[in-house]
Amino acid sequence: LKLRPISFSTNSCYLPPLRCPAVARLEPRDGNPEGYLIHGGRTPNNELSAALYVLSMESRGCNRKLTLCCQEKELAGETPSARYGHTASVVHSRGKRACMLFGGRAYQPPGQRTTETWNSVVDCAPKVFLIDLEYGCSSAHYLPELDDGQSFHLALSRGDSVYLLGGHTLSSDSRPPRLFRLRVELLLGSPKLTCEILGNGLSITSAIATRLGTGHEYVVLGGYKADQQKQLQCCSVVLDDAGIRIEPREAPPWSGEICSSRLWFGGSLGKGHALIAVPNEGSPAPADAFYLYEVSFEQEGGGGEGEEVLQGCSQESTDMEDSTPLEDSEELYFGRDPHELEMMDSEGDTYNEEDEEDESQTGYWIRCCEGCQVDANTWEPLYSTELTRPAMIFCSLGTEGGHWVHAQCMK
Repeated sequence: LKLRPISFSTNSCYLPPLRCPAVARLEPRDGNPEGYLIHGGRTPNNELSAALYVLSMESRGCNRKLTLCCQEKELAGETPSARYGHTASVVHSRGKRACMLFGGRAYQPPGQRTTETWNSVVDCAPKVFLIDLEYGCSSAHYLPELDDGQSFHLALSRGDSVYLLGGHTLSSDSRPPRLFRLRVELLLGSPKLTCEILGNGLSITSAIATRLGTGHEYVVLGGYKADQQKQLQCCSVVLDDAGIRIEPREAPPWSGEICSSRLWFGGSLGKGHALIAVPNEGSPAPADAFYLYEVSFEQEGGGGEGEEVLQGCSQESTDMEDSTPLEDSEELYFGRDPHELEMMDSEGDTYNEEDEEDESQTGYWIRCCEGCQVDANTWEPLYSTELTRPAMIFCSLGTEGGHWVHAQCMK
């Protein structure tokens, strides 16, 4: 597993390190490149975000260094509140597209929070939010079929429909095998939403859905069927004109570390690949050590069903001088297909000093204003995880006693 550094363009906004945000992929359209929508999530200070970011690739240099552009989307109307553990989906209707947000958890309302329940969370109201991606107009919709909140569920979309599978409900502390189909019509004026309750859903939370090929066939793996009880079985989910089909699928031969671990998490790598991480639960348990596994599924007819390959590699390094730990939101790996990785590996990893960019002219970190006076020796970090390399620092200049600004590149 190779992690390579990325940089952000100079016109990018600050993207905080987020946990459990809602992420949706934007297909290339009208000359715009492929991108991702990121909404909500937890910050390292356990605050919740309500911002919507659009992340896209700006350029890919000859030195294989990737430059991303991150822009915060301004929202108007009935906007979704800060939350985490929800889902975002992109729907297409009548030549237009929109982003649908549903579910998630948030802290109790300020008037109901006490010292004992300050960090207690509740399920968000079962409202569906539709966001116009061109103008940022947001609208909230109540549907009688959605009578309870849910979090950490799956959302799979095809055309004008979004299927919601599984999830956890705090009020009943249950994982009912729910399955809803939400259909959207992007009419002039106001959109129209309908909801249909389907049977034979999935009783699962925090699962991973990886897409096979270019169609609408997915493999669902990972997740939990009860508290700290992993769901080791896999299933295939197919979305077509007739609706949705869910069928069991042969699971890969999980390793001993995966079977014995209480926790696991990961994400989709696209095209039938997924990344699974489990903590190294040795005695004594090493700090911040995880085993990483790549799971590969083949589509039917592409070499035989059930020919899954499980490969493992450890994030641990025996040479700490040559390996620096990744900090939150410091390095990302973005949008590479497996065949591109093979081509990159064949080119070798020789370092060329001339390939490095002049970070004094370009880069992610910028000054807040012309008169900004920041002393690199007396900065104050915004997040507790940024003690060594801050992303935000405090500028004492200004009539209101100072303000937070983007950090500059500092040795």
